[in-house]
Parts: sequence; structure tokens; C-alpha cells
Amino acid sequence: QVPLVESGGGLVQAGGSLRLSCVASRSFFVGNTMGWYRQAQGKQRELVARISLSGSTNYADTVKGRFTISKDNAKNTMYLQMNSLKPEDTAVYYCNVATWYASTWLPSDGSWGQGTQVTVSS
Repeated sequence: QVPLVESGGGLVQAGGSLRLSCVASRSFFVGNTMGWYRQAQGKQRELVARISLSGSTNYADTVKGRFTISKDNAKNTMYLQMNSLKPEDTAVYYCNVATWYASTWLPSDGSWGQGTQVTVSS
């Protein structure tokens, strides 16, 4: 069973919206802070939003006020509502755990899904 499956990406004009979904295996979803990461072409992967077991959320400054992370524990599904999209949001978006280690949040490197492409045109 693939542990993480992302969907919902697409091509959208600047100012538009998309909603990403991530279905995770139960073993991932239960007991872990989960996060949405993105990787733009030629850039390092970055954590843009995370949600804790209790549902508290945190966002990168670049997406704060525009993106909203949420989850449905009963469905083992996490979401990323993206509004007011900008061309600089163009990237492949991935979900993964977010584990605090050595003063940073880290994914589980052996568990990446295929990601979902988000392209924002100007």
C-alpha cells in the first residue's frame, strides 16, 4: 500500500484557488504531525504548512493568510486549500510527516508519494 497519495493540482491563473488532498495510510496519519511540502524546479523542497495531532496549524511566511491546512482523521485525509495563488507558488506539492529534529521539521524521506503539480500562470 502506497503510504501517501496526493491529488488536486492543476493549472490556474494568478489569484485563483486549488484544493489539494492527501490520503495517507493509517500508520502515517495516526501519531504524526503532518505537513505539506513543495519543490519548485531548481529549488530545495520546503515545508509550507503543518498540522499537529491536536489540529494546531503553522504556515511558512510565504503562504500565511492564503493557504489553509486541515485534516479529516476519519478519512485519513489531509487538505491544503490554496487561495490567491501566485506564480511563485508553482511547484510539485507533496504531503509527508513533519518530525521535529535538530531544530527543524523533517519529512520521512523513504515515504514520498508522487506529488501533485501546481502551476500558476501570470
